[in-house]
Amino acid sequence: MYLIEISLTVRIVIGVVGMVLLFANFLIAFVNIQKRKLRYQKEVQALLEQEQVLLTNQNRVLEQKVDERTAELRQQKEALQASLVELKATQMQLIQREKMASLGELTAGVAHEIQNPLNFVNNFAEVTIELFDEYETGAESTKTALAEELSSDIRDNLKKIVLHGKRADSIVKAMLQHARSSGSLEEVADFKLMMDECWRLAYHGFAAKEKGFQVKLITQFENDLPALKVNAQDIGRVLINLITNALYAVKQRQLAASPDYAPQITLGIEATPKMVLLSVKDNGGGIPAAIREKVFQPFFTTKPTGQGTGLGLSLSYEIAKAHGGELKLETEDGEYTSFVMELPAV
Repeated sequence: MYLIEISLTVRIVIGVVGMVLLFANFLIAFVNIQKRKLRYQKEVQALLEQEQVLLTNQNRVLEQKVDERTAELRQQKEALQASLVELKATQMQLIQREKMASLGELTAGVAHEIQNPLNFVNNFAEVTIELFDEYETGAESTKTALAEELSSDIRDNLKKIVLHGKRADSIVKAMLQHARSSGSLEEVADFKLMMDECWRLAYHGFAAKEKGFQVKLITQFENDLPALKVNAQDIGRVLINLITNALYAVKQRQLAASPDYAPQITLGIEATPKMVLLSVKDNGGGIPAAIREKVFQPFFTTKPTGQGTGLGLSLSYEIAKAHGGELKLETEDGEYTSFVMELPAV
């Protein structure tokens, strides 16, 4: 009996120990599972963080590439716009040159056709005045009041014919000069001397017609100018024309402006490595925007009838082109006008 109780107790102990061991194994297995789960979560989190870092870096690289490409496209766009503007300007210059060339040929043809009959008109008008003077001298004693009145009218009419005939002759000569190609180029060493001489010629000629007129002259001449080959006579013609126009502009503003207005003209000579810039600037009334594109067109003038042919600026433009340069206009209505002739260095 005692042995049976011991055996039962042993079995119970063994069973309890087995259950304890089984629970311990289960607990150990559970703990291991939780550890592996936690480790897996950490690995997943690490992978997610690495992926996020990679995505952030990739986004940063993509944004940088997008910015670089955008800047590149913007530069290309600006370059294309600048090229388009330059192309349009070149196209307008070519069109202007073609117009001027065609007009020059037409002008030469018309001028030659008009020159001969105009010479006859002027010559016969002057001869008729001389003959009429002889007639009046011979018929002095037999004149009646009506004859004297008719003689006076005839003489006045003949003088008008001569006056307007000479004006027409000057226009025709200007047309021929406009159509004529420039002469040979010769080296000019002293633009300052040329500018000074042209100023004196233009100013004294203008002041002779406008008694008491005075204007302040400012000179801005640079030294060390590059050597240029130009036709001195043609360049002088351009400078005289520009200076004369400037004198006319300041005189017109003086007539219309307040008493404290002071006429002023600035002559400039500027040198660049590839250019010599000759400029004439006045503080006259400026040129309205509506007519700025017309100033270089032949026969366009804002001066009253009889005071200008409208060929001066057109001829000056052609002379600048013949020298490989350009004549540019800078103006502000009511403030100033500046013409700049660009001449390329040798």
